[in-house]
Order: sequence, then C-alpha cells, then structure tokens
Amino acid sequence: MTISPDAPVATGSDFAGLARRITEAGLLERRPGYYTVRLALVTGSFAAGWAAFFALGDTWWQLAVAAFLALVFGQVALVAHDLAHGQVFRRRRHGEIGGRLFGNLGIGMSYGWWMNKHTRHHAHPNHEELDPDVAPDILVWSADQARASRGPARLLGGHQALLFFPLLTLEGFNLHVASVRALRSPFVKNRVLEGALLLLHFAAVLSALFLVLPPGKAVAFLAVNQCLFGVYLGCTFAPNHKGMPTLTGDQRLDFLRRQVLTSRNVRGGRFTDVMLGGLNYQIEHHLFPGMPTVHLRRAQVIVRRYCAEIGVPYHETGLIRSYREALAHLHRVGEPIRRRRRG
Repeated sequence: MTISPDAPVATGSDFAGLARRITEAGLLERRPGYYTVRLALVTGSFAAGWAAFFALGDTWWQLAVAAFLALVFGQVALVAHDLAHGQVFRRRRHGEIGGRLFGNLGIGMSYGWWMNKHTRHHAHPNHEELDPDVAPDILVWSADQARASRGPARLLGGHQALLFFPLLTLEGFNLHVASVRALRSPFVKNRVLEGALLLLHFAAVLSALFLVLPPGKAVAFLAVNQCLFGVYLGCTFAPNHKGMPTLTGDQRLDFLRRQVLTSRNVRGGRFTDVMLGGLNYQIEHHLFPGMPTVHLRRAQVIVRRYCAEIGVPYHETGLIRSYREALAHLHRVGEPIRRRRRG
C-alpha cells in the first residue's frame, strides 16, 4: 500500500515535542551496565558454542551445535546493530571497533557495507526508490516493481509469498557474498581491515569445520548453521516494515510520520524482546535509533500516547499476525506477474 500524496504533513515539528518528553524521561541516556551484561552473555554463548563443537568432535550431534550457533550468530548480529547505532558507546570510534569485531570477525558481515545500507534505510524507510531494503531483487515489494520485473524476480514474484521463508535459508550466505563484494566499494572505510577480518572469519570457521569433521559432516554443519542463521535474521527483520505503507517519487512526510507510518511494532513479553533484539519496538527504534534497546519498552508508552494525541496511526500486532501481513502484501503485489502469466 502506498501513502497518499495528500497525506497530512505537520507544519511545525511534532517530533520536537515527542523528543522533549523522551529526553525528560531519561530514555536517551547510555546504559553501560545493561550492555556489559548483554555483550558478556552473547560473547560467552559464542565461546560456549565453539567449545562444544571442539569437545564433541566427529559426531552427527554437531548439527545441534550448528543450530545453537545459528541462534548465537543472530544475537551477535543484533549486538552489531546496536553498536552501529551508537547505543553502546559515546565515542563513535569505539562503536566502529566493536561493530567490526562482532560483525566482520564474529559472523562474517561487513560493518561498512551494513552501515551504508542501514543508514539509507533509516533515512528513507519503505521508499521504493531510496530504501535499499525494498529495492527489487529476487523479491518485489510493490505492484509497480512487479510490472517492471525481469529475471529471477519475474520468475519467482508470482509465488513469492510461498517462497519467502524458503528463500530466507539463503540470507546468511547472501550476507557473506554482499560483504565481500562491498570491499570494492568506496563507501566502505578501512577496506583492508574489513577484508582482513572477513578473511580471518572465513578461514577460522572453515578450518575448524574441516579439521574436526569429515567433509560430509562439515558441509552439513555449514548448511544447517547458515540456513538457520538466515531464517532467524529474516524472521527478526521481516515484521518491521514489510507490508506497511510505502513512499514513491517525491513524496515527503515529516520525520515523525515518515518513521511511524512505515513501521510496525510487534507485541510480546521479555522473551520477544530478547529474540528480536528490541526490534519489535520498530517505531520507537526508528524515531530514536541511538536509544539503548533496554529503554524501548518504556519509550513505547510515551510514543503511542503522543501519536494518539496528534492523530498519527500507530500500528502494532502480534508476531504471527505481522508475518501474515507481510506475506499477504507479498502475494498481493505479485498479482501483475501472475496475471501476465495467465494472459
């Protein structure tokens, strides 16, 4: 669904009023204690997973370790996300160091590539020409993209809702490929360092797998680990914007409406907060990307009340419903491809 060009735009800054309330509540202050514990738990789980791998040796039980490490890799990616947004450290350099350690070295994801992509996404969420997360590739995100589709998108787009979760199994591999390709791009700073850390990650993982396991089990471990990692990442990010209104062309909304109207929150308790890394509070995160994850739950109360006061729709669903909405959108926008085939 596309946002109407006649959608109301505030003449003043509605965001300034909200930011004042958030600041007065102290929700933009750093939480070093929280992040010390979180980073220690994630790092400890990462180390424990690899320790179990080396302790078990040549056995098919290693596939359980592969699944566990897929979950841990997802948590490492979420930590890298917080580091990139400056939620952890006051100094940008410290965040960059942490981002490269957790991203490049930990899971084989280029920090520079992800920063460039994610920064553009935050600036123009769900804008069909400006948000790289809704650029047509294998999947299409609007009927216009479906009508103009070529190649894999034209082949798969008509049934992309059914293929969405199976395709997520490739997302982990795609992340590695995109990270390596990005090393040739000028927007990636310290390309030599990033490349060296990526190479060290790949060399360490592959060496461990093929030294400890016979080739068949090593390949099976890698497949299970990366496929589940991709599904976990996709399930974490898919509820956030897919199926929400989109912008096109010169459509412009003020900052608050641009972030709120294109984002979806997911209801849930503390378990949901941990598994989705706080991204279930997507509206609050987009409004205040530097806010520590642990504060998002409290910020939601303020943001939701403020949106009601100024008449801005605030969309929140359960987790399963969020996937239904995203898949329904994918099916709907694929109609031009299905119609073209029937014709």
